[in-house]
Amino acid sequence: MTIEGISKLIDSVAKLASSIAWPSLTGFLLIKFWPDIIKIFEEREDISLKGLGFEANLKNKASASATALAAARATRPSYTPRADSAAQENLEASEIVTGSITPRFLSKAKKSIVLWVDDRPNNNIYERQALEVLGVRFVLAKSTDEALALVSSQRIDVIISDMGRPPDSRAGYTLLEELRAKGIKTPYIIYAGSRSPEHVAESRRHGAIGCTNDPYELFQYVVESLRMSV
Repeated sequence: MTIEGISKLIDSVAKLASSIAWPSLTGFLLIKFWPDIIKIFEEREDISLKGLGFEANLKNKASASATALAAARATRPSYTPRADSAAQENLEASEIVTGSITPRFLSKAKKSIVLWVDDRPNNNIYERQALEVLGVRFVLAKSTDEALALVSSQRIDVIISDMGRPPDSRAGYTLLEELRAKGIKTPYIIYAGSRSPEHVAESRRHGAIGCTNDPYELFQYVVESLRMSV
């Protein structure tokens, strides 16, 4: 059966299963066509599988990710509480997550590895959780040398780095320049204390995607980088 045919069949069964109890047939179809279902998820971003549990699973992941993302922003040193309440902050986080993730992205995320370079990794726990719940795996490094060793020993899909690591106040750029000198073109994001236009422009001149101090923008940078990766 073609992918398009499987898609139509699942959609029809999903509508039927949502109106009457027919678990045996639903289970049979899931078992019989599971490889094709997985292929649909990987190749199509617009498919809806309401009634079969997939949509609920996606919503659960998105909710957990948004909760962690809102916590990440709330615990940033530069954060100023919103005048329009924490509920509005949570809504913004939810909109960013649901606007970014798709079944196809989730399929890619679970195969992805992000290297996070920061001499204080505990400062970024919630930011990592927002992506880990979607399937992204992190490896951590506290120094430039440790990061270079990890990049040379395994596949890395995205690199996030802070800026200053003692004794180098511009360690974020030091690492980036060493990677580029070695011909390593892995997407690189600087997560530090600024997202001013001049600092963003400087980071891009060095070859980074950008720099930010905002967890929401960081999340979007990472999602887009993984979406574009092979």
